Order: sequence, then C-alpha cells, then structure tokens
Amino acid sequence: MIEFHLDARSGVAPYMQLIQQVRHALRLGVLKEGDKLPTVREVVARVAINPNTVSKAYRELEYEGLVTARPGLGTFVTRTLGGDSLAQHEPLRKDLQRWLSEARAAGLDDESIEALFLSAFRSFSEARG
Repeated sequence: MIEFHLDARSGVAPYMQLIQQVRHALRLGVLKEGDKLPTVREVVARVAINPNTVSKAYRELEYEGLVTARPGLGTFVTRTLGGDSLAQHEPLRKDLQRWLSEARAAGLDDESIEALFLSAFRSFSEARG
C-alpha cells in the first residue's frame, strides 16, 4: 500500500502532492490494478491533512480514470501508468543510487543534489525539444 508524505516547502498544493505520489506509484509499479488506496481517514491520521483535501485528490484521480471509489469498500486502482519499461527500472534505479552516493560523497546536501538533478533534467528535456 502507498504511504503518503507531504512536503510543506515544495510550493505544491497538498492535494496535488497526493495525486503526484499516486501517479508515480502507478508508473513505478508500486501500485497495480486492483490495489486499494488508503482510506481518507487513514491518510488524515498519517499526514495530518484535511479530509476534504484527500477527497479532492481521490476525486481527481477518479476523474482521470486511474481509480474508482466503491462505496463502503474503498478506493481502488483501475489502471496503471507503467508500461513495458518497468523491467528497466531496477538497473536505472541502481545507477541513480550510485550517482546519489557519489553526490553525497562530494559534499552535496539534499537541496544541492535536487537542484543539480533538476537542472540536468531540464537541460536534457530542452535539448530533446
């Protein structure tokens, strides 16, 4: 089951953070079709968030066709976003973890690592056009 977390410093609305985390979990194969999302009450208890915010995120995910609410049973994943590339995730994750270790050994803190990664990612994306 997915465990949500919120970053108050991100500048991203809490409901969008929940949506992004579900989308990421679907892309990475952490969530699969038929999996149950935590109840609104469970999310509220874990991350100290307004129940309406969780409901808004779940409604948006349902609108996108990613989940469906079953009254009295919960909210369930209806489709995934991970494609045939899932097999490639683990080797890439290991490469990325090695890179992160090298960045940490070079003295970079979390914010510096994030800034470097995002800068490189943006440059890569812009070059691809």
